[in-house]
Amino acid sequence: MEAANRGASDVGAPTIGFNITLPHEQVPNPYITPELSFRFHYFAMRKMHLAMRANALAIFPGGFGTLDEMFELLTLQQTRKAPPAPIVLFGESYWRRIINFEALVEEGMISVSDLGLVEFAETAEDGWASLKRRGLASNSVSSVS
Repeated sequence: MEAANRGASDVGAPTIGFNITLPHEQVPNPYITPELSFRFHYFAMRKMHLAMRANALAIFPGGFGTLDEMFELLTLQQTRKAPPAPIVLFGESYWRRIINFEALVEEGMISVSDLGLVEFAETAEDGWASLKRRGLASNSVSSVS
């Protein structure tokens, strides 16, 4: 999430990078605070550290890695294995196109209350308002990529 790291860096805030060693991509972006740049060999270890430290999650359209991390954190919150943290999905039409949340409820795979684990946002202002409304404290904000 280079954009998130850059935004935080531009206002002088520290940013953290949880990178993964891959054969063809994923180098740390230049906006990560150098002493907060971590490189993981295994996805599971990266996700564990992400889940342990996340105060909130802003998720933008992505592929398998994005879905993997999103579902990991949703499952941890659903089962109360992680403390509550607001999750905002940016781009509602994208998310509703690739995940039929209501069908999961209809099929009995999740409860209707699980739908409250996420909110949708279209703009940064809407996303920030959702995070704040759902419990994010301003002094706990950092960026993870």
